[in-house]
Amino acid sequence: MTNKSENYCYFCGRKEKEVHILIAGASTFICDNCVENATNIIAMEEKINNNHILEGFNKLTPKKIKQELDKVVIGQTNAKKVLSVAIYNHYKRLLLDDKEITLNKNNVLMVGPTGVGKTLLAKTLANIFQLPFAIADATALTEAGYVGDDVETIITRLIQDANGDIALAEKGIIYIDEIDKVAKRSNGLSITRDVSGEGVQQALLKIIEGTEASVPMSLGRKNPNQDMVKVDTSNILFIVGGAFPGIEDIVRRRFNTRGIGFGNQGKQKTLEKKEAFNLVETSDIIEYGLIPEFVGRLSSIVSLEPLELNDFIQILTKPTNAIIKQYIKIFEMDNVELVFTKGALKALAKKGLEKEMGARGLSNLLEKMMTDLMFEIPSNKKIIKVEITEDVVNYMKTPLITSKDKKERKNA
Repeated sequence: MTNKSENYCYFCGRKEKEVHILIAGASTFICDNCVENATNIIAMEEKINNNHILEGFNKLTPKKIKQELDKVVIGQTNAKKVLSVAIYNHYKRLLLDDKEITLNKNNVLMVGPTGVGKTLLAKTLANIFQLPFAIADATALTEAGYVGDDVETIITRLIQDANGDIALAEKGIIYIDEIDKVAKRSNGLSITRDVSGEGVQQALLKIIEGTEASVPMSLGRKNPNQDMVKVDTSNILFIVGGAFPGIEDIVRRRFNTRGIGFGNQGKQKTLEKKEAFNLVETSDIIEYGLIPEFVGRLSSIVSLEPLELNDFIQILTKPTNAIIKQYIKIFEMDNVELVFTKGALKALAKKGLEKEMGARGLSNLLEKMMTDLMFEIPSNKKIIKVEITEDVVNYMKTPLITSKDKKERKNA
């Protein structure tokens, strides 16, 4: 049996008589000096992480944040303003050092049709502040104990994006898409448990508001013996989004509720879809099927408008990651000039508008149209120019191709 005088700190090696306090563990000891040093290291890491945020924060204002969003997402001016202010105030909250006042957490709900830029806006915000970012699909989540992803796996993805840095992950951004798909759309009783609808909303409540969650360190099949870590979600910014199809009808009903008396007759107005989305309120979201407790944790509602023809044209050409710019660069790497006429751009935009494709739909449309060209051109070194016209888009005609041994036709 080891004598008390032989006990020593397993970190620094000092004997018990050389330190003020020697703390006993299950089979090891640590001295008060090492505890103090460990505390200082943790505090230093926290300060480094806060400085990392502070450096980005000091260079930005809501206007500058919006300018960055303008580079990647077309239109949605009001949505960008609300998001810029929300994230600016969120990180003010993180940096606040005042014991007399606490700023509330400013989680965000984005409402808008598919393909208008909800996910891209959230991802760009994380890039601006150089923070960990994770995306989750609400339809893949289930209540704990059932087949599917637990809500805690979202935080695991955030930790992975932070390269395992828990403290940094605790200040990151999580975007949960398709939140409208877990809405409770009926008040009727069901004999089966709603584990992927209202159950998911209930499971998300705590982590969105702020709690110390036990999170698995790795994704994959659930294992009761896997390593878990504690993560404080109080300072994680949650942005949830959904298309909410049909919510414009809820807004119209609320907006057009008739008053009593002859003076109110005939004053109803039919709201356009764009107007309806801009008038979405908390009560509309609750009527749609999200539970009040969940909606109450989303302090900002951001409405994104349906895209118009000119929006589609700009989506094709204006952003830094515009799909037309990408194809031009791909062809340029094969020493071929790729040109889209104004008529072609307008025709593409019309197809996107008519089919309500959104930005992703435009990308798929172009991919189908350009695949044969990208297959053939690298093998033909004589081609120097390809011109995509309106007829190519509308009628799948062959593009105008200029070769080295032929003169270019000016008005082809």
